[in-house]
Amino acid sequence: MNASKLIVVKIGSNVLTRSDGSPDLDRMASLVSQIQNLKTKGKKIVLVSSGAVAFGRQKISFSKKLNPILKKQIWAATGQISLIHEYQKLFGKHQSYCAQILVTKEDFRDRKHFLNMKGCIEALLDQGIIPIINENDTVTVTELMFTDNDELAGLTAAMINADTLMLLTNVDGIFTGDPNKPSSELVSTINSKTSSVKEFISASKSSFGRGGMLTKYAMAKKSANLGIQVVIANGKRDGVLGLLEGEDLPHTWFEPKALKHGVKKWLAHGTAYYKGQVKINAGAKASLTSSVIRSLLPIGILAIEGEFSKGDILLITDEKSEPIGLGRAEYNDKLAKERIGLSQQKALIHYNYLYLFDHE
Repeated sequence: MNASKLIVVKIGSNVLTRSDGSPDLDRMASLVSQIQNLKTKGKKIVLVSSGAVAFGRQKISFSKKLNPILKKQIWAATGQISLIHEYQKLFGKHQSYCAQILVTKEDFRDRKHFLNMKGCIEALLDQGIIPIINENDTVTVTELMFTDNDELAGLTAAMINADTLMLLTNVDGIFTGDPNKPSSELVSTINSKTSSVKEFISASKSSFGRGGMLTKYAMAKKSANLGIQVVIANGKRDGVLGLLEGEDLPHTWFEPKALKHGVKKWLAHGTAYYKGQVKINAGAKASLTSSVIRSLLPIGILAIEGEFSKGDILLITDEKSEPIGLGRAEYNDKLAKERIGLSQQKALIHYNYLYLFDHE
């Protein structure tokens, strides 16, 4: 892991929050010092940080009658100012600068927005500035929300072609049972040979965050499949980022597969924001999943659902409606529906913009 050069570090709510729900400023200071240490050694760090709601909750209280969604939005809006100000102050002590980037799923759905955001983050890193990314909770609604910041961190790592994704939580990693039980063992390595550990993982959510270990596991597996090594570790442990310099600390490491092309990384996360669905026949499925790289032609399409434009992401399913993969539309839904089943037509999805779940 000490060979890592471009790293996304996600700090969860439970890492930055005390048991009473207040922000843990000492832990923040420690993590900032560790990030700064890595930076001085030539590593580029992008920070995905939770904690805004905790800062907001500390300062503002409401009547019980207020809508819970509005309550969270207000806490996030007010707390984000305090959160980023604290980071600014802490990095400033090390003569470093940080920048705030607030995003929604819409920013990842559109390829142009995606590339603009990627360019901004890369420019900040080139100038030695630490980008701090968080979800824009004030404008997102349920269907457009990230599962949690683990999903946002995975998207970010794929976007900037990071070699390492580090998910900091309040336990040492993935266990073969309840982490609080002595009989549970830490799973130190997960790769293609590892039997499924999902059955051991509790689906319960963390005290102050939206997600749990199950979402971390799913996101870690997806990132590893894209060629990004993933580490899940305990952010409450002193010196936890020393793992990135080869220090021996408890953690779970996801072995990365072969590195995927940048476009494939964008498409791989499209299950969260595809615009339309394309059902294909058995012949088209066999063609797409063969060893020869091929595009999806209208002659192999059975049905099309949804409204989409050129450049939108489409979900591809087989005759049984089982998901096969994702691709970028080469033209809109109106033209696509007119060409269903026809030969000698332009591909709806070009192979350069095709990501297959089980064959990539």
